[in-house]
Amino acid sequence: MIRRLQPKPPAPRRIIGANPPRSDGSAVSTSRLEVGRVGRAHGMRGEVAVTLTTDRVERVAAGAVLWAGERRLEVRSSRPHQGRHLVTFDGVVDRTAAEELRGVVLTAEPLDDPAVLWVHELVGAEVVAPDGTRLGVVAAVEANPASDLLVLDGGGLVPLTFLVSAEEGRVVVDPPAGLLD
Repeated sequence: MIRRLQPKPPAPRRIIGANPPRSDGSAVSTSRLEVGRVGRAHGMRGEVAVTLTTDRVERVAAGAVLWAGERRLEVRSSRPHQGRHLVTFDGVVDRTAAEELRGVVLTAEPLDDPAVLWVHELVGAEVVAPDGTRLGVVAAVEANPASDLLVLDGGGLVPLTFLVSAEEGRVVVDPPAGLLD
């Protein structure tokens, strides 16, 4: 995710919350976002290890609602453990039920936070220079250690450090001369 900014962001940000392509080619719900993946069962009482794909840990807080496909899962409890979260869901009461969730992608409804710009809001947005010159359309957002990159439909890459503003369906960037040549 990136914060909504005035002119230019002071530092690169990590963008989280996209629906990355799935290896099995199955369709991804457009109304829900991937927030984590279930790993192995932990113990005998239905607890599972969840690797979050979001930086919003409230996604696994008690009472949160997650989806495994069309199955609704309510978080009963969770706790951090070795870089993951150990999560117990209502109705998952033993190891057998927990093992059935192994490998499942967990999704959730998008959060409504006006101070944050999410990946799913960037993809498909028109990218323009400050003078209004059309540079392309955001095809994807690629994670990069220095600064996440807007991948344009023409193949260009624009680091988010050059993001000036973002509105619904339109992103203004101010890249240095020659970056997109």
